[in-house]
Amino acid sequence: MAAPFLTLRDVTLTFGGAPLLHGAELMVHEGDRLCLVGRNGSGKSTLLKIAADILQSDGGERVVQSGVTIRYLPQEPDLSGFSTTLAYVEAGLGPGDDPHRARRLLEDLGLHGDEDPKTLSGGEIRRAAIARVLAPEPDVLLLDEPTNHLDLPAIEWLEAELKSMKSALVLISHDRRFLENLSRATIWLDRGRTRRMERGFTAFEAWRDELLELEEKERHKLDRKIAMEMDWLRYGVTARRKRNQRRLADLGSLRERRKTERRVQGEVKMGIAEADQSGKLVIEAKGVSKAWDRPIVTDFSTRIARGDRVGVVGANGAGKSTLLGLLTGTLAPDGGSVKIGHGVEMVTLDQKREALDPAATLKETLTGGVGDNVRVGTEMRHVVSYMKDFLFPPEQVNTPVGVLSGGERGRLMLARALAKPSNLMVLDEPTNDLDLETLDLLEEMLGDYPGTVLVVSHDRDFLDRVCSSVVMSEGAGRWVEYAGGYSDMIAQRGAGVAARKVEKPEAGPRPEKSAAPVRDEPKKRRLSFKEKHALETLPGKIETLQKDLGELHEMLADPDLYARDPKRFDRVSKAVDEKARALSEAEDEWLALEMLKEELEG
Repeated sequence: MAAPFLTLRDVTLTFGGAPLLHGAELMVHEGDRLCLVGRNGSGKSTLLKIAADILQSDGGERVVQSGVTIRYLPQEPDLSGFSTTLAYVEAGLGPGDDPHRARRLLEDLGLHGDEDPKTLSGGEIRRAAIARVLAPEPDVLLLDEPTNHLDLPAIEWLEAELKSMKSALVLISHDRRFLENLSRATIWLDRGRTRRMERGFTAFEAWRDELLELEEKERHKLDRKIAMEMDWLRYGVTARRKRNQRRLADLGSLRERRKTERRVQGEVKMGIAEADQSGKLVIEAKGVSKAWDRPIVTDFSTRIARGDRVGVVGANGAGKSTLLGLLTGTLAPDGGSVKIGHGVEMVTLDQKREALDPAATLKETLTGGVGDNVRVGTEMRHVVSYMKDFLFPPEQVNTPVGVLSGGERGRLMLARALAKPSNLMVLDEPTNDLDLETLDLLEEMLGDYPGTVLVVSHDRDFLDRVCSSVVMSEGAGRWVEYAGGYSDMIAQRGAGVAARKVEKPEAGPRPEKSAAPVRDEPKKRRLSFKEKHALETLPGKIETLQKDLGELHEMLADPDLYARDPKRFDRVSKAVDEKARALSEAEDEWLALEMLKEELEG
């Protein structure tokens, strides 16, 4: 086998207390697709920084093959010191790298290149940083949470781009689907050490559980051996002779081994404080519309019943949070009506964690600043006991929220939200910064929750596991509800959400200054003949397509059609898909033209 591009051997690192890394190893060969997994706080990002030569370890060895290029994507990219996003991306290029690729990647990611880094959102900063590390097409890519702050179109674009590249990959991500689609081998960082499996993330959980089960059996054997030696010490022969003194020393060694053995960190224990059951109808929206500088929601109607799990998906800026606000009554619609059902008690998990006071301690955040107990439904729990359920050690009880990591803030928001009685849970990007095991438990908890769930998420696997229906942004303020999870939505639409390019507006020539400028009145834009003709003919086309679709559905309703004529059944099924797609396109075109007409006439 050829020499590896990058090797870490016997890496150790301690920040005080128990070692964070203790004999950790990483080996990256040409074409490798590795995912690095482990709990929040296990040292994954630290190991990646050591691999990128950004952080020095206390011990161990880092070896890079001569001529190998490495690029590292940090969790929090720093664009300070650069005048534009293009300048930032081009600064990452090496001699001989293609500068045109830098601009192309920025445009694919929805940026122009002339943006001021000081004005960028978190998602735009992440996109610029991704363009910077991908542009040189390095031999090794080290990516720390590349999907953070990205919407679904950008995540799917990034996935396709990485698949097409020859670079070896080392990925840290909480996006399960992203890891499953890209990884071919898995590195598990657990209690300071790494273990490698030559299979992708899909097989990780079964492999991890097998290892933990073997470990528990070994621990049980050790406990039994200690118990036997203790029995000998109490009831056996006197320990005066040298042989017995040696056996006594061996017992001390066993005890020390048992004491110093690093055990698996406890599991998150989640439970929702349930309110009384709501009425059968939880939310009913009729013809709801909302516009800011453009239409965000146009004529949207839905009925959400008790027990439904509704996901809301779309690109950044599509209006997901706006739609959530309209459905929950926290935002007034411009048109239409929203009715909240009887007995609904709602709890909300904020996307940006803005509801957390950075100066408050964990104790004050959970107790409301009163006493030492947390009210979980009708039960009173001591704050330290409740913190342990969410993997916060007792010594963090007086830690300010502002110094917590993103994952810890996410767990704190969950702990506070789940303590409140509810029968409607509204989750805006709940999966941000949560590790995979916490995500698993959150999914299980939502599956057992007897109330109703509204969730905005870019995590495809989470949507598939949790949702009974998905409301999708189709553009121009149009939202459509599909049965099932994210994968079911794609099957019904025929495609996912494509990444959109943002065209850079062309700057026209600047007029020369004059003492007395002459201002011409701009010509009023009118509908073209083609647009007028389409506006007149599209309703008839839509009506015909609806009629054709109805007839095809009637044919498929025949329960004996498949048995009688399988080929005809296949032809009719394909025709249904084609007609449905044509109908959707015609409706979108008519809606866009109608809105354009109203804008021009208004």
